[in-house]
Amino acid sequence: MAMKLIEKTMNKQKEEEDGDEIFRTIEVAMVDRSNVSPPPPQPPAGDSVTSLLEVSGDELNLIPPLNFAMVDNGIFRSGFPDSANFSFLKTLGLRSIISLCPEAYPENNMQFLKSNGIRLFQFGIKGYKCLPGLENEVWLHLWNSKHQKEGSYTNGNSKTSEPFVNISDHKIREALKVLLDEKNHPLLIHCNRGKHRTGCLVGCMRKLQKWCLTSIFDEYQRFAAAKARVSDQRFMELFDVSSFKNVPMSFSCSSR
Repeated sequence: MAMKLIEKTMNKQKEEEDGDEIFRTIEVAMVDRSNVSPPPPQPPAGDSVTSLLEVSGDELNLIPPLNFAMVDNGIFRSGFPDSANFSFLKTLGLRSIISLCPEAYPENNMQFLKSNGIRLFQFGIKGYKCLPGLENEVWLHLWNSKHQKEGSYTNGNSKTSEPFVNISDHKIREALKVLLDEKNHPLLIHCNRGKHRTGCLVGCMRKLQKWCLTSIFDEYQRFAAAKARVSDQRFMELFDVSSFKNVPMSFSCSSR
């Protein structure tokens, strides 16, 4: 709606000269408030803050494990999960967990797996550290110099004198069989920090997916960072994948 108002003003100077009057026309908008809903009442300041904290609290409970990442559809990797990560892990709908740590699985974790119908596959591979103060290349050279006369270490069908005593070829192969079976997906792979043992298993899977070594090592180094080990990369390079057949280049997204 709109209406016109006539504003009458007097120009004193003109009035004095000729007595003329000046008129101005003003357009005024009229709003029909009968169909307008009133604004919602504002809650007290304390209630608003409480509501915001409740929403934020649910989100803050979703804490992923250390070094968590998606590897492929239905396959994830991380460091060792603890109770703070359980709410997050529930959102993944996991069917299985592959643990590469040799220690007994914590009771809290076992209870979480049982209550959520998650199966544990444990392939204990002992962790190890390079000699302190030495770069990987130097440590590897010293190891080879010391053991070159003690025979070769067999890695699949390849033979090499390498310090792979802490990476079990057999256990990696058994873990790969579980990993490649889509009936076990969604699945989480973890070791202690999600770097070396997990990185080796993922790297061997990438060989099955026909990744080039440069890409495999790049992915490994993104997680291992300054802790990257030449021996791990040599293990992945020499790992024989010929015994695995019909491996998909990528996996379908499984749902429980």
